[in-house]
Amino acid sequence: MSEDIQPVPQQERNLSGMDFFVLWMGAAIAISEVWAGGMLAPLGLIGGLWAIILGHVIGNTPLALGGVLGSDSGVPAMVSVRAAFGKLGSYLASALNIIQLAGWTAIMIIICAQSVDNITQILAGYTNVKLWMLIAGIISTFWALVGTPLWKWMQRIAVFSLAILCLFMTYSVLHNVSTEELLNWRGDGSLPWGAGLDLVIAMPISWLPLVSDYSRFARESRSAFWGTWWGYFLASSWMYVLGLLLALSTGQANPIPVMLALNWGIIALVIVFFSTFTTTFLDIYSGAMSFLNLFPRFQEKLITLFFGLGGTILALVFPMDRYESFLYLIGGIFIPLFGVVIFDYFFYRRRKIEIKELYEGKALDRGALLSWVGGLMIYIIFLRFLPHWGASFPSFLASGLIYLGTRRKFNDL
Repeated sequence: MSEDIQPVPQQERNLSGMDFFVLWMGAAIAISEVWAGGMLAPLGLIGGLWAIILGHVIGNTPLALGGVLGSDSGVPAMVSVRAAFGKLGSYLASALNIIQLAGWTAIMIIICAQSVDNITQILAGYTNVKLWMLIAGIISTFWALVGTPLWKWMQRIAVFSLAILCLFMTYSVLHNVSTEELLNWRGDGSLPWGAGLDLVIAMPISWLPLVSDYSRFARESRSAFWGTWWGYFLASSWMYVLGLLLALSTGQANPIPVMLALNWGIIALVIVFFSTFTTTFLDIYSGAMSFLNLFPRFQEKLITLFFGLGGTILALVFPMDRYESFLYLIGGIFIPLFGVVIFDYFFYRRRKIEIKELYEGKALDRGALLSWVGGLMIYIIFLRFLPHWGASFPSFLASGLIYLGTRRKFNDL
């Protein structure tokens, strides 16, 4: 068995609450989140703001709770899934997570490359999207390879710089708009409010299948929980609001043209590159960890390298016009899956688990699998027939309650 998916020894758990605050703030400061916020423009300003705040409260809570599984036990995310689903069930979750994270790696590289290309065309008359994809993929992979001690300082420096630059970006959107004009911004109503809420919830939920890959290095669970919750909540909400304001005021959620119009091309270039690195390395590293749950005999560094390379190649063919559908797909799969995992750990097991069980325990839990499918069906039904209600919370709650109800009905295989 590879040591890479074994519990992290207590003496190596050295990340503080502030480290997690910075880590997840860095994950949230991304052009992709600004774009996602722009998708809420049909809700108008007030409706969009309500969806952003409530969606992040709903989505961030299971995200931070999922991290507790890692900080309590010291195991990676996909290994923690074994408690509820068994080994075989965790293999299915790992395969789906690898697909998700490969997709996210490609999306982040594409957004970075397209944005950088727009900037360099204006600044230097040079265009080469594939070159920027290659550069973004290589540096993000390097960031994923450096290891935990360097992450702390690389993230702190990059995130502090990004936060300052994003303040300038926010100012550029708001300084010519009065409060009265802001309040009068209305959407066209083409997006149901509940569907918009799901688009917000999907973003923090997309990180849930990998949060324990980092929280397993926490000194203790309480500070890791709150560092994760507040770091992601504040930064992601900010990015969504920025995208919403951009879309309502200019008709597009891409902040790059606004910054270029203000002659902030160099600032825009720094934001695009560093926001890509501080986010994409998480996808690359956790994609490797999910692979190791399937094939533990491989070396972590080697798989991380190949995953980064694979995501870069995928970026060349990924259909970015399906970004919104990709977010809904993530929600449908992982919201009910982790509804089962979280209800199992916090309500059924009451945070008590034998680590040995994760490596030598049951092969498959049929009740967990049934509950996952049930939650997925609820998600699809609400998304298709009751979009104004939102599908995420009903799906999460349904899968967890179904799971608790199956504990007396199914025997482990």
